[in-house]
Amino acid sequence: MGRAAVWRERFKGEIRTLGHFAKLAGGAAGRLVISLAYFVSLANTLSVADFGLFATASAIGIVLSRVAGFGFVSPLYRIATGKPRLVGAYTGTLLVAFLLSAPVVAALSALFFALFFAGQMAALAFAAVIVAEVACWRALEVVCIVNNGLGRFGRGAAIVILGTALRALAAIAFASASDGSLLSWSLAYLGANALAALLSIALWYPRRRLRFSRGHAFARWRDSLAVMASEIAFYVQSELDKLLVLAVGGPQAAGLYAILMRLIDLTALPVRAFNTLVVQKLMRAPRWLASWRRRIGIEAAIAAASVAGLGALGLVLHVQPAALGRNVADAAPFVLLALLVPAFRNLVEYQGEMLYARGLTGLRVAILLMVGALKAGLLWLLLATQEDAQAQILGLNAVFAALWLASTLASYGALARLDRPFRPARPASG
Repeated sequence: MGRAAVWRERFKGEIRTLGHFAKLAGGAAGRLVISLAYFVSLANTLSVADFGLFATASAIGIVLSRVAGFGFVSPLYRIATGKPRLVGAYTGTLLVAFLLSAPVVAALSALFFALFFAGQMAALAFAAVIVAEVACWRALEVVCIVNNGLGRFGRGAAIVILGTALRALAAIAFASASDGSLLSWSLAYLGANALAALLSIALWYPRRRLRFSRGHAFARWRDSLAVMASEIAFYVQSELDKLLVLAVGGPQAAGLYAILMRLIDLTALPVRAFNTLVVQKLMRAPRWLASWRRRIGIEAAIAAASVAGLGALGLVLHVQPAALGRNVADAAPFVLLALLVPAFRNLVEYQGEMLYARGLTGLRVAILLMVGALKAGLLWLLLATQEDAQAQILGLNAVFAALWLASTLASYGALARLDRPFRPARPASG
């Protein structure tokens, strides 16, 4: 056996992991380029106020998409990872769960519209955005999740790129041949997401006989509801800021904030590809992150990649503010002021995924709810005490640093208790 073959055999696991990451990262890179085209086309066609309303409605739709199916996507992912022959049964059960959850999603959507959007956004436009996120994009995500669970990371990347590309094409078409209204865009957005979902299901979902399994549903319902609560908590704390800015500052402020946060979101795409591998690694080897050296190294790498991504984008916009269009130019002066926000934001997301992988779903819910409540309070305090836009953006760094610190102390404290070795009590002497 040659030396090269010996090295390949010795590091076979690492080479396989790097190959999976290359596929996921390739998908993230492709999605990053396409997402940028989508963002630039849309942000510069809609008015800033309409962009804020759309982004906030989309955020509500993302939260409600976690109610759809009552969390049964998580057992489907676990079964695809460990027992792929049962994918058909779990898919059928998920479809039933989606149907049962539809009235709950509809009622919550109506409540959000009445409280925050009535009089500012047409009901049809709001409904189109909600359906696009809850029914269409969530279906595409399920196809991607199942393929990743089966180890088909190339397909998973292709699915997300397809969906993002269709959204981008819709935005480009909207920019070149539409009246620029929010209603027109909402309907185009629904059409693009529906087409993406249908194509991904037809091309890439595993061919299995669908059936509803009452036994699987009852066996997994606790885990499903716990994951649903966890994901709702995560997206509430992640997306709540847009709703709060809309409520306090109005559509114009929400639009500028949404543009800034969308630029920050772009830095999370490579991190999410990495998170997928960490989750699977921890599911198979729970003690993989026991070393503090590895924990600190991973968090430092995530923070560095996040800051570098936004820093590069911020420098481009500093030199050429209109590089991404006239509306984005309004937010360009604020980008470098929020330089640390993506690092802290992505680290909170990573820590939540780490707890999920270790099976600490209930604790993850509690931590995310704590982070969400802390975020709402600190952001409201920031908006109420600072009227200057630059001071508000600088203050976001401190807000997200506090969220990361709270998440870090709670998450690693929980892991320390989980990994503490069991020591039987000593027998009483004498």
